Amino acid sequence: MGMIAVLIAAIAGFAFGAVWYMTLSKPWLAASEIPVDETGAPAGGFSPVPFIISGVAMLLVAGMMRHILVMSGIEGALKSALVGLGIGLFMITPWVAMNYAYARRKRELTLLDGGYSVLGPTVIGLVLGLF
Repeated sequence: MGMIAVLIAAIAGFAFGAVWYMTLSKPWLAASEIPVDETGAPAGGFSPVPFIISGVAMLLVAGMMRHILVMSGIEGALKSALVGLGIGLFMITPWVAMNYAYARRKRELTLLDGGYSVLGPTVIGLVLGLF
């Protein structure tokens, strides 16, 4: 059951990211300074590579979060979501912010990606807690 929970949680995290970035695509494209064509889509065409990397990353995060939850004896959707929130807010987002600061990325990009870095693990934790 653990592997199924990890897979479903990873899919939920990926799906939440799709909604997050589709909803915020225009400000994210502007903040990331990715060139766009006349339709507003990223110039240069579509590449599946970021989606593959995202899928693998979601599996890794969901797997490690399940391990943390099990080893800590944390059960239940709300408690697991809170752990995900904490991981995103106090581990992932500060790391993203640090990297973006050194790379001199726009503050808006840090906020947009940081928002997903907080809410994505929260969703993953919520789903894991349902199992």
